[in-house]
Amino acid sequence: MRWIKRTAASMVALLGLQAAHATELTIGDPAPGFSLKDQANQPHALADYRGRWVVLYFYPKDDTPGCTTEACNFRDDLPVLRALGVQIIGVSIDSTASHAQFAKKFDLPFPLLADTSGRVARAYDALTSFGPVRFARRHTFIIDPDGKIAKVYRNVKPATHSREIQRDVKALQAARKTSG
Repeated sequence: MRWIKRTAASMVALLGLQAAHATELTIGDPAPGFSLKDQANQPHALADYRGRWVVLYFYPKDDTPGCTTEACNFRDDLPVLRALGVQIIGVSIDSTASHAQFAKKFDLPFPLLADTSGRVARAYDALTSFGPVRFARRHTFIIDPDGKIAKVYRNVKPATHSREIQRDVKALQAARKTSG
């Protein structure tokens, strides 16, 4: 098993791929705090959303096909998500100016946070690089009202992700009611 891990790490290094690894978050872990600016240059901290369900989704790049599909599906499904008490927050390492153009072009009514240093993406184990180019991997975290990780998605399909989130939030909320 050790040999496989070393070989995989060597292959990743050989190809110039690197993950800026943090400890992989799992269900029940406290969600790492953050404070970042959105597309309107307004600050948002995870603590601002305490007591609410948060869908924190990381995406590679503004105005690219998969990222646009994912964001527009969240936009289109926002009435259902809001009815569930969910706050959608997108994060990439793009700038606030890039986020502003992306949000305006596609009428995105939720915060897109600029993690230009990659610090938050790294804390969520969502930062990677291809040679000198860094970007956030397409990972999503549902954070419960207590600030804990309730669900982790590491293999996101942009076309169906919003519906998957709706289904899972409903199930998480139902489970919370029966156990609380």
